[in-house]
Amino acid sequence: MSAARAAWFLDFDGTLVELAETPDQVRVEAEVVDMVRDLERASHGAVALISGRRIEDIDRLFAPLRLPVAGQHGAERRGASGRLHRYPANRRGIGTMHGMLRAWVERRPGLLLENKGSTLAVHYRRAPELAEPLGTFMLELVARMHGSYCLQGGKRVFEIRPSGMDKGSAVLEFMREPPFIGRMPVFVGDDISDESALAAVLNLGGTAVKVGDGDSIAPWRLQGVADVHAWIRSSIAARSSEEEAG
Repeated sequence: MSAARAAWFLDFDGTLVELAETPDQVRVEAEVVDMVRDLERASHGAVALISGRRIEDIDRLFAPLRLPVAGQHGAERRGASGRLHRYPANRRGIGTMHGMLRAWVERRPGLLLENKGSTLAVHYRRAPELAEPLGTFMLELVARMHGSYCLQGGKRVFEIRPSGMDKGSAVLEFMREPPFIGRMPVFVGDDISDESALAAVLNLGGTAVKVGDGDSIAPWRLQGVADVHAWIRSSIAARSSEEEAG
């Protein structure tokens, strides 16, 4: 695939970089930043990162590169114009759930709680035996919010996010804006939370790529992060060949 004709939507953790034991242990190597910058140039700016992380965290990891990005599963989004869109979070509800989660987590070593502002995440990679009781407790918290929030599973993580906001909705919003509009969307992701975005690009006639093992709606698959890098670089090279031929 040539990079020039696509609108590229890329998950971050587990797709562009390997997963780490905790989110703050992840680093982005300079060659990965350079690769994404080259893809951005080859696609005339039609590259966006779609992540569960906060936008400010993505910006810090990719500095000095500043891209269109959706953070917190679409609860915040920055378009190519630089305009920032934020879901009007229920701060009181998030605060209540955060307080109850913090008390629950503090009594159980090995869990890591993140308050991202519009979403809450609890990582249980260091305590996998707590997955079932943790999921049950977080479902109980969500039920108290009367449908305004939902529970999202992932790789050794549970997240509470606003209902109706997901990675798929973020992709659809980007596809209504330049420079993405009119292009063939491509989404690459590795986790359960990416399935909504994979479905969105398929519904638009685009290319959906699942990274790693596990069930997925995606008809295409890459085995790991190294394969993602190789595929992106081959797409950039195809664009360079087109320019030389033209």
